[in-house]
Amino acid sequence: VQLQASGGGLVQAGGSLRLSCAASGSSLDRYARAWFRQAPGKEREFVAAISRSGRQTIYADSSKGRFTMSRDSAKKTVCLQMNGLKPEDTAVYYCAARSVILTAPTPQQESEYNYWGQGTEVTVSS
Repeated sequence: VQLQASGGGLVQAGGSLRLSCAASGSSLDRYARAWFRQAPGKEREFVAAISRSGRQTIYADSSKGRFTMSRDSAKKTVCLQMNGLKPEDTAVYYCAARSVILTAPTPQQESEYNYWGQGTEVTVSS
């Protein structure tokens, strides 16, 4: 599985961005997908995840109410709609994927994901 993230950029506080992560490979409908981010000088942290079915989404406390994760019907592309952006959202955003069985919980830990995209940079100015 290969992942390609896009959509980052520079935005003012309160603005919006939409990140996309396109996947290529086989059996993509078997993969849970997630977004993580890493701010300068900090460790990578969980942002959001979506189940392989697309019916369950999980958000970090810092993302709830502002970010929305979705996936298309073909399960190839996931998006992260980010509204109400804050300067503390400034980071490199990475998409990730992991093959899971249908009944398994959607992973939220970085160590649980074995496929990663290259990252897309988001900068929020105050």
